[in-house]
Amino acid sequence: MPGAVLVIWMKRFRNVRRWNGTATLLLAACLLCCSFGLFLGGCGRNTADADLQQETGSRDYALVDSMELSYATQFSVDYYEEDYVHIHIADGRDYVLIPSGGEKNNLGFSDATIIYEEDARKSIYLAASSAMDLFLQLEQLDVIKTCSTTEDDYSMIEVKQAINDGDITYVGKYSAPDYEMLLAANTGLAIESTMIYHSPKIQEELENVGIPVLIERSSYEESPLGRLEWIKLYGVLLGCEEEANQFFEKQAAKVEELTASLNTQIEEEKTSLKVAFFYISSNGYVNVRKPGDYLSKMVEIAGGSYAFSNLNIEEDNMLSTLNINWEDFYKEAKDADILIYNGTIDGGVNSLEELEEKNALFADFKAVKEGNVYCTNLNMFQESSKVADIILDFHNIICGNTTDLQYLKALD
Repeated sequence: MPGAVLVIWMKRFRNVRRWNGTATLLLAACLLCCSFGLFLGGCGRNTADADLQQETGSRDYALVDSMELSYATQFSVDYYEEDYVHIHIADGRDYVLIPSGGEKNNLGFSDATIIYEEDARKSIYLAASSAMDLFLQLEQLDVIKTCSTTEDDYSMIEVKQAINDGDITYVGKYSAPDYEMLLAANTGLAIESTMIYHSPKIQEELENVGIPVLIERSSYEESPLGRLEWIKLYGVLLGCEEEANQFFEKQAAKVEELTASLNTQIEEEKTSLKVAFFYISSNGYVNVRKPGDYLSKMVEIAGGSYAFSNLNIEEDNMLSTLNINWEDFYKEAKDADILIYNGTIDGGVNSLEELEEKNALFADFKAVKEGNVYCTNLNMFQESSKVADIILDFHNIICGNTTDLQYLKALD
């Protein structure tokens, strides 16, 4: 999209008052050459490479190793000679991470997106807010230069402070980012959530201006530890694999220990309360997690049964959630022991009265009558490293303990 690049760059000079006609024409000519990759000396590598993404390097590199994954199924990592890395995401996309100083090479993956290590480690645009916590745990927050979530919408103090101080710049919603700001930040990689599937044009435009896009699919993992294991992928991208592995192993041990303890307790208590997790979408449908995903597994580990496990899913799409009509929701959730409203999307509800304002039939629900209704706090999805603590919150509400909840609030 050379024309778009030219327009974006010309906008940067809109406040410069003293340009004569000749200078303006020369500037336009140079910028147009840059956008076509014909004036390589004066343009950044991102824009120059945009139309050369499929080019294969002159040398074949041998595969030497692959990353061991214990739970994650939505990505894989292969290591090649001289520190080249191939990353495959389960949406079918391939990426090649080019080491610092290395020549461009797609390792034989003709459709691979090229990511330059030195560029990605200097400036990342993070539109997947749930991944921010993993960067924080790796002490790599300074790599994030731009984001699509406002300071007010983050729960982590360190992130709020970074945005407030200007170390991270909000560039607009994921569905309408400011491309000029992203280019000014020398963005070497955009990490999007699966929400980008709703706005494929944005992904296309990012790639057209030379910014590689990686879609974070941790929400599709069937295991909560699979979701957490994505920290290993970020370790590869950021050059801190050892730290990522150590963090994951420590958290995995914590979750596995908690799981064993809860299994014993649940077996003794014979509790398996039915839990419904949902929110009401703006078009009147009820949005639920697809059965079998990591969140429903967390409910089961905590001693509950997921209310929508028996849903007949006919649609085959790339989303981890499902919109169902009110009749199907009523059928599956009316007799659920516990309702959990997902407040991440619409801000949630603060009382049973607010819930019933969304639909008066909620008054008929068993959980509403018995006062077993909760809403997620903002930090539940953002603090993706706290798997064990979130499972413990689920277990506490299943056992009737509502005094020390970190990620859920009881509604009355």
